Amino acid sequence: QVQVVESGGGLVQSGGSLKLSCEVSGRTLSAYDIGWYRQAPGKEREYLARLWDNGLTQYEDAVKGRFTIFRGTTKNVVYLQMNNLKHEDTAGYYCEYISGRGDAWGRGTQVTVYS
Repeated sequence: QVQVVESGGGLVQSGGSLKLSCEVSGRTLSAYDIGWYRQAPGKEREYLARLWDNGLTQYEDAVKGRFTIFRGTTKNVVYLQMNNLKHEDTAGYYCEYISGRGDAWGRGTQVTVYS
């Protein structure tokens, strides 16, 4: 019903930047939020940021000042700009579509940060 596809991950040196994309398609509602999460092997899924449909944003302390969530020129594309990346940021990154009638997840995109 709703499809979510992340892209933009890759291998990056410590201190570098990446911009991840989350593209939503299918039978979406007119109003919905987008959340970004990450999960490293052996660890719990970690909430990172949320973009409400009205434009309000929220960030976890671990990424405040380094990551920014924002919509593109079209509503169905949401970005996560990641700056000053650290080795600890290495994980699979996932996007969540959140609506009053349910949610949907993408399959993730891998981010690997090396020294």
